[in-house]
Amino acid sequence: MRVLVAGATGAMGKQLVPRLVDAGHEVFAMIRKESDKARVAELGAEPVIADALDRAQVEAAVRQAAPEVIVHQLTAIGHVDTRHFERSFAATDRLRIEGTDNLVAAARATGVRRFVAQSNGAFTYARIGGPVKDEQAALDRSPVGQMAPMIAAIEHLEKAVLGADRIEGIVLRYGAFYGPGTSMARGSEQLEMIRKRKFPVVGDGGGVWSFVHIADAAEATVAAVENGGCGVYNIVDDDPAPVAEWLPALAAMLGAKKPLRVPRFIGRLAAGQAGVVLMTELRGASNAKAKRELGWRPAHPTWRQGLQV
Repeated sequence: MRVLVAGATGAMGKQLVPRLVDAGHEVFAMIRKESDKARVAELGAEPVIADALDRAQVEAAVRQAAPEVIVHQLTAIGHVDTRHFERSFAATDRLRIEGTDNLVAAARATGVRRFVAQSNGAFTYARIGGPVKDEQAALDRSPVGQMAPMIAAIEHLEKAVLGADRIEGIVLRYGAFYGPGTSMARGSEQLEMIRKRKFPVVGDGGGVWSFVHIADAAEATVAAVENGGCGVYNIVDDDPAPVAEWLPALAAMLGAKKPLRVPRFIGRLAAGQAGVVLMTELRGASNAKAKRELGWRPAHPTWRQGLQV
């Protein structure tokens, strides 16, 4: 199939594009800068130039590529400062709102039949009920203020993709990425903070995280491109775990001392209310539907194996 990947130069794109090419697809990469042409060509894709926030440019790029499937992986997430969570996600929120609308409009105008989009299943589920959620569970309806814009952008993206006329919309709620090019890669700032005991467990550390290796997420995305049905899929590993479990285990893997523990009020001062939520209130996600309907199995079924560095 002819597949257009928007966001082909990010951590996910670098894993996804070669896999699509190896699977026999003709891949086009929507990029913003001429200087990225060589990079995506090395990955095996043909570049098309467009600013995702310019609707006319996006439609022209989609017409040029004439894809059967669009894969939306547009993000602009760097280091996340939990004290200013909304600032860290502001550029990505805009891509998930305006960029999504532009890609969906172009897909409808050009007759694209399938649209696969990156969503977030790591930080977005409602913080009530059981510790692990399936795709039927609600997103957080009362997020803390710092996280509200990010969750609103996710909701916008999902509604736009799933509600698009004449398009098979597929939403992939990825867990917290780790592996090459992510914030939890060898030598990353986040892992160095853990190594130096600057990443404490806040409160009871009861927030449940669902992780996914970036390569496993890419494999799931290929499966969605090829045979996913309309709807939402959690793309996470088999082992959701509370912070109080995974953070000390990761510190041990890094050869570091056990993380410090601090009460919630200290955590709020140091990491903001969003940081406290991430540490104490998150809900994890189940991958049962993705396994059942996509025929996908993570090669790294647990962070205990995959986070070894």
